[in-house]
Amino acid sequence: TNFIRSVCGLPNIIVNVFDANTFQAWFNNDEGLPGQYGSDPVCGQDRAYNFQYTLTDSNKRRKLVEFLEMIPSGNFVVIRNTSGTDPNNNYFVDAWKSDTSYLGSNRSIYHHLYNQGFADADSFNRPRAFIFTYKKDGQAIATPKSILSQGVFDKITLSADYLTPDTTGTVSSPVFGPAIAWREFKWRGTTADATAGDQPIVNILGVKADGTVDTLVRNIAPIQQTVDISSINASTYRYLKLHMVNTDGVHHTPYQLNYWRLTYDPVPEGAVTPGLLFSMKDTVDVGEPLTLKLAFKNISDGVFADSIALKVLVYDRNNTARVINVPKQKKPLNAGEVLNLQLDVDTKQLVGANTLYVDINPEGNGQPEQYHFNNFIFRNFFVRGDTLNPLMDITFDNVHILNRDIVSSKPNILIKLKDEAKWMLLNDPSVTTVQVRYPDNSGSLSSNSVTRTFNFNSDTLRFIPATSAPNSSNTASIEFKPMFENDGEYELVVTGKDMSNNAAGAMSYRVTFQVINKAMISNMLNYPNPFTTSTAFVFTLTGAEVPQNLKIQILTVTGKIVREITKEELGPIHIGRNITEFKWDGTDQYGQKLANGVYIYRVLTNLNGKSLEKYTGSDESTDKYFNKGYGKMYLMR
Repeated sequence: TNFIRSVCGLPNIIVNVFDANTFQAWFNNDEGLPGQYGSDPVCGQDRAYNFQYTLTDSNKRRKLVEFLEMIPSGNFVVIRNTSGTDPNNNYFVDAWKSDTSYLGSNRSIYHHLYNQGFADADSFNRPRAFIFTYKKDGQAIATPKSILSQGVFDKITLSADYLTPDTTGTVSSPVFGPAIAWREFKWRGTTADATAGDQPIVNILGVKADGTVDTLVRNIAPIQQTVDISSINASTYRYLKLHMVNTDGVHHTPYQLNYWRLTYDPVPEGAVTPGLLFSMKDTVDVGEPLTLKLAFKNISDGVFADSIALKVLVYDRNNTARVINVPKQKKPLNAGEVLNLQLDVDTKQLVGANTLYVDINPEGNGQPEQYHFNNFIFRNFFVRGDTLNPLMDITFDNVHILNRDIVSSKPNILIKLKDEAKWMLLNDPSVTTVQVRYPDNSGSLSSNSVTRTFNFNSDTLRFIPATSAPNSSNTASIEFKPMFENDGEYELVVTGKDMSNNAAGAMSYRVTFQVINKAMISNMLNYPNPFTTSTAFVFTLTGAEVPQNLKIQILTVTGKIVREITKEELGPIHIGRNITEFKWDGTDQYGQKLANGVYIYRVLTNLNGKSLEKYTGSDESTDKYFNKGYGKMYLMR
């Protein structure tokens, strides 16, 4: 800009020309020398790039038109004018138009500038300055710009931005790969110019797994049409990119690339193929394994050399991702082979709507593939919850007792918990709690009673889980074998729930029972009495165990024994209140029917060599029916 100052003298037009390729200004001449292209002499070295033409001289106007016409298309042109205050010393646009009389039709300063986009040229009709910039014959590419002053004393400034070609350009390829081995780089190209000027080079870039890009091979020239790249480590650089730098300082044209190629051994490619195998329920019961069967095929010529990993996630109803651990699968998977997968998903914690995501050979596991979009599936499924309460059943020595019943001081208490959810096995001891309230010092239950919780860590309390899902019975058993050393009133408290946390009833199971450690037997009554066809026997036992021997003798009133009923005949007997399964039908030892009438009977017992003493409960008043241990019964057929 130090050589493109304003004019020397008034009125004049200054033309500056900038090369379309280099954007370098055209040089006119040194100070004091005649101007080129018929322009005025250069009036100062700081104006050596100006082409100045005096407007009042018709020959100079001719030379200006000829100069503007000879400027090659595409070059950038800046035109400035200076105008004095004396109208007689100016030459305005109407005068320019009249120059067509000797220059020819449509040939004048006006016509040229107007045709190049100076739309405001007709406004130069009085003393004023203007600036006009344009790209020769390039209005479609670069919009012309202009500005005019209001008078001769205001300052005008015009700024214009134009694009020009560079001497250097670049071309980058997409990534090639992934590869397990690199082979060769090949390329071919031609120049678009008749004379030499292109200086292209190609660089080979390697892309690491973390995205880092390294330049591996530099400055490959056109004479190197094939380059061996087998030394590039494909384990480090699974992908390569090509980068060409085009330099042409002569013609400013790019080198014409015909092709560039990288040859390599590709990684294998697999795809989920549900057309070969796919099976999965859309609805299962809670606890029921969700089984997915799915085929994955090697659809390439490569080999999956290592075991194939799986990434399995379940997005539950809260959209929380749960990781399902699955072991690696078949090794190796050769070209064309199919891997039939089966995986089971535990649904115990997945009640409601879920989405299963399975990704076979996930990215980053060490076995790259050509593509990954065909390696995974999403599948929705629903898990029905368990809302029904389990059932609990409790027996003492195989008997369902009532409140305040007498039980053995060493009872065998069996607690059974049953649930209808056949997949949610009752196999965890935490589904039940067992507590006993002990009598106070008076032998009764009160606020002073101590409550003890029993744990599953001894022979006293044993948990027997349900097994083998699906299990339609799904019953867990708890064997409780306590030892109550003190006589008195106790309370058993049991809570139960299933694996879905449904309680066995709204309240805990509670039953009160009595313990009498001393082995005794109450008066034995027959029922009904009188009887016609048969009669059973009712009695109460106390203590810890049933006597080894227990026998009922039935006699006539004269003392003759007509029938002896053994313990084995009587059926199951337990500590507490008993009603025999056996019913005497009024026959003798030989099965002969006895006559109607009164018969007497007694009970003989033996526990560890001793007879049991008589037990008289607080609510019993049966002694009046016995005489010295003998009772009476009436047979009436």
